[in-house]
Amino acid sequence: MQCPSIIWLLLSSLMGACIVTMTSALALDESAERRLTHLVRQDCGSCHGMTLKGGLGGPLLPKDLKEFESESIASIILDGVPGKPMPPWQGQLSKEEALWIADKLKKGFPQ
Repeated sequence: MQCPSIIWLLLSSLMGACIVTMTSALALDESAERRLTHLVRQDCGSCHGMTLKGGLGGPLLPKDLKEFESESIASIILDGVPGKPMPPWQGQLSKEEALWIADKLKKGFPQ
């Protein structure tokens, strides 16, 4: 009867590793940060407003995102929102980049 316990332990370890990897993957080099800042201000800003206060898409200010986890925001960035004009950015952004954007949006996006 130890087999289910071992499987549970392995699954728990894997899930923990994924969470640690996702939350610790926030450090990008300066060039990547500049590129992503430009992308958010221009591409995301075309729908969410150049100041991210909203437009076709909703606002992306810290006060509007405070109830969302960075991981959830990153998933929306990568997968888009079916039936809404929010396109998926997977293939153009890595998970690390999407999580960096999400974290910055929650804190107040750089200029």
